[in-house]
Amino acid sequence: MTRVVVTDQAFGQVRYEREVAARFGAEFAEHHCTTEAETVEALLGADVAFVNFAPMTRGVLAVLRPGSTVIRYGIGYDNVDTAAARDLGVQVANVPDYGTGTVADHATACLLTLLRRLPHHDRAIRAEGWSTPAAVGPLPSFPATTVGLVGTGQIGRAVALRLRAFGFRVIATDPYAAPDGGIELVELPELLAQAHAISLHAPATPETHHLIGRENLARMRPGAVLVNTARGTLVDSDALAASLRSGHLAGAALDVTDPEPLPPDAALREAPGVLLTPHAAFYSNESLDALQRLAAEEAARALGREPLRCRVA
Repeated sequence: MTRVVVTDQAFGQVRYEREVAARFGAEFAEHHCTTEAETVEALLGADVAFVNFAPMTRGVLAVLRPGSTVIRYGIGYDNVDTAAARDLGVQVANVPDYGTGTVADHATACLLTLLRRLPHHDRAIRAEGWSTPAAVGPLPSFPATTVGLVGTGQIGRAVALRLRAFGFRVIATDPYAAPDGGIELVELPELLAQAHAISLHAPATPETHHLIGRENLARMRPGAVLVNTARGTLVDSDALAASLRSGHLAGAALDVTDPEPLPPDAALREAPGVLLTPHAAFYSNESLDALQRLAAEEAARALGREPLRCRVA
């Protein structure tokens, strides 16, 4: 019998997934897998796997039925061994367009919060009873501020659109981007030197691993701030903590970290000027509904032997 399995999810319900299984007369199961062993047991003989963060290793993929499909909830799919999937004849799809606006809203909110030094004011008032506006140091207005975007995919472009309403100058770097009249493209070293704030929107690849590390942090403008709503591996956490402690950077807002969650003794937890959110940039009522609906629609294509909309392997 056809099997449809949810390995793990954080949504609270799986209505769309259950409905698509019923439509095709498939057995349906929901799990909360965190380890490879749990995922192997859950997916034995499955035809469709909905996956959030469960590890989709070669060993896991090997227990799926030949010609099966893995659907990753979300944009990234770095927890799926796509090379192994290709070897084993397993299709892999993601859902890249479910929450572009929501993530862009979160990134923009973080940028505005850091640029206005709101966490500094809040901490100072709580700890000392009061503060002064000038205690945060020099503070350019938004029209006098340059924001640099690392990556100009759907989310990066959506952030740029939001920032223009506030009068920011927006520059970006992206080796794969075509010229865009609305965004000034520059090389990464120039962006690091010019930007008062940098927002990361690049994928996790070997080339981008620790892209923001010790050397590139040193190239950033003194007093700049950093926002990461993309992938934790883009940033060297220890190097960022050191840059914040030294005062070279004024702040960082991190929705993703490496590792995730941060260990209790991680230097970033105590670094000054850090704003942490729990991988929540995607979260809104509307984006969650779209994510699960679009994932279920992809499952229907797989079960109906139709071409996938967003196949990545």
